[in-house]
Amino acid sequence: QNSDNGVEFFLCLSNYSLTRNHININSITNQMMLATRLRSIRSNHITAAAFSTQPIDSNDSPPHRFKYDAPWLHYYTNHKHPDVMNFINGSFQHPNDANMKFSDNIECSDPSTNKVLSYIPESSSKQDDASTPSSLEQAIAAAKGAYPSWSSTPVQTRQRLLLEYAHFLHKKEVREEIAYWITLENGKTMADAMGDVWRGLEVVEAATRVGNDMMGDSLQNLSSGLDTISYRVPLGVCAGIAPFNFPAMIPLWMAPLSLATGNTYVLKPSEKTPSASMLLASYLNDLGLPPGVLNVVNGSRDTVDGLLTHPDIKAISFVGSNSAGEHIHDVGSKNGKRVQANLGAKNHATILMDDADRASTIKAIVGAAFGAAGQRCMALSVVILVGDLSVSQGWVDEVVEEAKKLKVGNGFQEGVDVGPLISKEAIERAEGIIQSSIDEGAICRLDGRGVVVDGFEDGHFLGPTLIDLNCVNSNEPITNPAYTEEIFAPVLTILTVPTLDDAIKITNNNPYGNGCALFTSSGAAARKYQFEIEAGQVGINVPIPVPLPFFSFTGNKASIRGDVNFYGKSGVNFFTQLKTVTSNWQYQKGADLGGVTMPVVGKK
Repeated sequence: QNSDNGVEFFLCLSNYSLTRNHININSITNQMMLATRLRSIRSNHITAAAFSTQPIDSNDSPPHRFKYDAPWLHYYTNHKHPDVMNFINGSFQHPNDANMKFSDNIECSDPSTNKVLSYIPESSSKQDDASTPSSLEQAIAAAKGAYPSWSSTPVQTRQRLLLEYAHFLHKKEVREEIAYWITLENGKTMADAMGDVWRGLEVVEAATRVGNDMMGDSLQNLSSGLDTISYRVPLGVCAGIAPFNFPAMIPLWMAPLSLATGNTYVLKPSEKTPSASMLLASYLNDLGLPPGVLNVVNGSRDTVDGLLTHPDIKAISFVGSNSAGEHIHDVGSKNGKRVQANLGAKNHATILMDDADRASTIKAIVGAAFGAAGQRCMALSVVILVGDLSVSQGWVDEVVEEAKKLKVGNGFQEGVDVGPLISKEAIERAEGIIQSSIDEGAICRLDGRGVVVDGFEDGHFLGPTLIDLNCVNSNEPITNPAYTEEIFAPVLTILTVPTLDDAIKITNNNPYGNGCALFTSSGAAARKYQFEIEAGQVGINVPIPVPLPFFSFTGNKASIRGDVNFYGKSGVNFFTQLKTVTSNWQYQKGADLGGVTMPVVGKK
């Protein structure tokens, strides 16, 4: 439909199904016209102005309006919203071809409007024919079948494919397409969603040099003619369980490095944000990844448990909440799988008021606390001001004024800084913790509850909130819920202590250990802090100290389960195992190869 504003393209799939590779329409003529239309749309990169930034009203009928075609969505004539397909063995799996069960109870909604976007399958479930494998079983079988060929593919070939993938993801229009679906399903701003994709792309780039980190060791002449060589070899079929808050970055933490090291993969994205994973998998498939090497399945806890207990899954990666992470680590470990699980956090920033640069520090704190609506595992949720309480109140006032400048709204709107929380349950929990902290004596310096965004009145919006605990004693436990709970919302807790030693003690007493930061111009204070603090990722005048993927993500304490970190050399170690070969080429007929006693080397 042509208009002055651009092109609007509506997909009404009641009589045909559409995927990127296959179109079934009643007439060949219509098929050719539609294919031409899709090519035109793809090449012209339709502007957002031509499309609604929200789904149609839930009382309306299909078609839905999206900026881009979505081949992973399947429309039924009797459904108001599309169903999300799985990506198995190189193609999107039609619900009628897969034996999977869709449920209206698993909904993917736009958090800015609270309107349903799609329905999610429980991939571990079966329909009436119990003899047919579930969609999850089909995905694992596809990965297992692809493993022998993929693991024996030369490492340079695997690296070249990922290099081509990285080059493809560098294209702005590609990143914009992924970011569109992130903003629609997660709610974060488009700028933040673009950053989400970029930080994942950096891990893909690092995976293109995996050969260096996979090198083994060797030693000649352990004994006369006896040599030993060690290799790093892949594990088999690995799986990843990704969270809603980074729909692109976390899947790209997981799958590319696993594939680069020779494993095949089954990825389960969050049921709240499935589309980015679907796009990422289909892009890699289009670039030539063999079918079955990467598969994407959808679902909730039942599908997760299916991955944790399946005998063909060798390793599990997870990022998410504490309760889910503890369950995944415990069940996965009991079933003989390697598990790396990043859990909750309560990241502390310490400010030495006497020597920290005031303006730049306050801007850094506000950005790190309230960006992405606080839904980051490395968000700053606690600030410790070091110095006199009378001085700290001036700092608090300036933080409040800076936070008030942030605009709350729909992530597609220009100038928006803070989007919605992911769900109604998330905002109700956050508001409950805010009220409980006030009831227990905290002072709410800035209250973001009750924010209403014009045009998005049903969205899950919470404005920046600042809870002040005043001066605390480092020798006594802090029990206020604003401090003890991971709120995962734009809520910042501030407290004041007399000395840097007090700040270090409080930070170290917290059970979490993802990250922390110190703001100071004192080299001596910085050195003291970085050596005495226990958190695994430390920033000196850096508010969110997430290492680039040449290193590893090194959260510790209660923020991680399992002992091998994500990406970097640790990630390579997680996805591989050591094999040693000891050889004796002095072998000849009649040679003495040892007897019944323990063999020793070098003893005369």
